[in-house]
Amino acid sequence: MIPAFDSYKERFNVESSDEIKPGLEAIEQAMEMLGHPELSVPVVHVAGTNGKGSTIAMLEAICRAHDLKTMTFTSPCIEDVHDQIKINNGPLAPFQMDAIFKELKAAGVSGLLTDFELLTAAAFMACKMYKPDIAIIEAGMGGRFDSTNVVRPIVSIIPSIALEHTNFLGDTLAKIAYHKAGILKPNAVAVIGELPQEAFDVVQEEAIKQEVILRVDGEDFEALIGDTYVQGLLEINDLTRNLKGAHQRHNMALAITAFIEIAQKLSRTIHEDLVRQAIAKATVAGRFEQLSKNVFLDGAHNPASAASLRKTITDLYPNTPIHIVMGILRDKDVDGVLRELEQVCDDFTFVEVEREQHRLMPAEQLLAHSQATNKHVSSNALEAVLEKRKEPGIVIMTGSLYLLAQWRHTLQEVFRAQ
Repeated sequence: MIPAFDSYKERFNVESSDEIKPGLEAIEQAMEMLGHPELSVPVVHVAGTNGKGSTIAMLEAICRAHDLKTMTFTSPCIEDVHDQIKINNGPLAPFQMDAIFKELKAAGVSGLLTDFELLTAAAFMACKMYKPDIAIIEAGMGGRFDSTNVVRPIVSIIPSIALEHTNFLGDTLAKIAYHKAGILKPNAVAVIGELPQEAFDVVQEEAIKQEVILRVDGEDFEALIGDTYVQGLLEINDLTRNLKGAHQRHNMALAITAFIEIAQKLSRTIHEDLVRQAIAKATVAGRFEQLSKNVFLDGAHNPASAASLRKTITDLYPNTPIHIVMGILRDKDVDGVLRELEQVCDDFTFVEVEREQHRLMPAEQLLAHSQATNKHVSSNALEAVLEKRKEPGIVIMTGSLYLLAQWRHTLQEVFRAQ
């Protein structure tokens, strides 16, 4: 379910199905009916397991700092459907979504698409109607057969590849890499993170097939400890990230490299001071996001992102008691996530992700998976956070971006009132 999305479907009598159907046939038909809005502006296409949101946030901030009008399409929402499509980092306004749905209805796409495909079509219509200088599009799942993969990007980005959605994408890194590498297209440079060799081989093979130039983190560019960016003779020092954690240094390098390619294709001059300003300001809701002095949100929902969270905790709070409030969906690698976080925390409170009832993992079932010695369940995540923050140390709500979406606004309001 996409919060607030159904209200537009009902108001404009546009139907779509609540299911996952990998494949491009339906979305390609819809794009034809809509006059190919996906081709109306230059596009950056981003796919990968982790790091997409942070890379997009930093790239978008750099673009805006250089006076480029931006549109971003990301998943999932934090509060509701409006924040999945943003113009200049501002959520799409209801009147803008109304205008888009009028076009969707008039084109006759009702009943043709799934919910995510319909939302993807809405994002592409936002490109056509509001004419950004650059659109940054995040793949929903996989890449090759994801509905966003009807674009012809000028830059493709793959920050990372790890096991995820194995029931759809396959149970090996090579199989998953095959899906991610599907976003590589002719005439687009591909900016690639540090991938496992098994995954990189697949991406490299696809790049050769598509005649795509690869820019690889650690080979063609890098961000040194201390946050100095280096690519050839270009060096940008004194970078200060707002996004914390060593993994964000690599995402920053991907974002800067992607902007260098964008600037070249759009004939823009790169200003180092503007890059510094953008990196210092870029934020992402739910990526080690601090809501109060001792409460953080982080959407670690697979072992790789949980490992990044573990490393961030170790780097920033090495001798601090950690309390984790966690809810996760049943189709995730729950044991893999728990084993990572249990290395830095022995105090868990398990809650349920109410927004995704059909994928919900009961808190009691999460409790059974945990190997922590201090663990219990709570029927209310807000109460759990407020109780734990009375104790020494920090509280981290994690496990699912849907859980964060469910409680983030409420937590913000509570802490603002204190």
